[in-house]
Amino acid sequence: MNNKAFFSVVVFLFAGMMAFAGGDKEEFKVYGNCGMCESRIEKAANDLDGVASADWDKKTKMMEVEYDESKVKIREIHQAIADVGHDTEKVTAEDKTYGNLPGCCQYDRKDSEQ
Repeated sequence: MNNKAFFSVVVFLFAGMMAFAGGDKEEFKVYGNCGMCESRIEKAANDLDGVASADWDKKTKMMEVEYDESKVKIREIHQAIADVGHDTEKVTAEDKTYGNLPGCCQYDRKDSEQ
C-alpha cells in the first residue's frame, strides 16, 4: 500500500474513533431560577466522573449534558442535581435540601413534572 492510501485509511479510522468517542448527549428539564442555580446545577453534573460538559439554560430550564455512559449513567446525573436541591424530570430533590436553597433559588415545585 502506498503512503497516500495508508494515510487515508489512518485518517478514516481516526475520524471514526473520534466520532464514536464523542459520548452520549441528553437534554432534560431541571427546575431553578437564577444564576446561582445555574452554577449549582452545572457544578453538580460536571463534578461527576464521565461528564464532559453540562449547560443549563435558566430561561428554558433545559439541561444539556455530554457524558460517557461507560463511566456515568444518566440517572446518576439526575440524582447529583437533585442532591443539591433541584428537581429534574426524573428525580425529585429532598424537601430539606430544597428548603436550604437561598430564597431566590426556591422555584415553584408544584409545576414540576414528577
